[in-house]
Amino acid sequence: MSRLDSFIRRVSAQRDCLNMAVDMIADVPGPILELGLGNGRTYDHLRDLFPDREIFVFDQRVAAHPDCTPDDNHMILGDVTETLADAMSRIGAPAALAHCDIGSSRRDLNAKLVATIAPLVNALMAPGGLVCSDQEYTVSNWEAQPLPEGVNPGRYYINRVRG
Repeated sequence: MSRLDSFIRRVSAQRDCLNMAVDMIADVPGPILELGLGNGRTYDHLRDLFPDREIFVFDQRVAAHPDCTPDDNHMILGDVTETLADAMSRIGAPAALAHCDIGSSRRDLNAKLVATIAPLVNALMAPGGLVCSDQEYTVSNWEAQPLPEGVNPGRYYINRVRG
């Protein structure tokens, strides 16, 4: 498969999982967390999906189009392993959804990052909330959810926080 085809499948899976999350968290109060702003496309999509929820974005720097950049109150800059640890005072309530798209092409670095941030993300989540991600997380109180039709296992992940 070409890298272009792989990219298209990944972002299609991402979109489909986030679209499905809307109904899955309809009764779960709380803000949305976006780990990794990148160019802002997913953040922009989350604004369309969740117009009545606050969306807090975590990244090391802003490189997105100005129309796809959160305001200063919702953009949390710095190393995600540090900013997540202090995020509850900023976000104000446990999150209904965390979208974690911060993986790279290096599996070894991804595994290390996931192991580091999994407990930090977990601490920010509301019971019944969802974590949608490009990487597989193993957290004892997270339960894997079925993926949307057409999304191959291992392409994207949806986990519900028990509690």
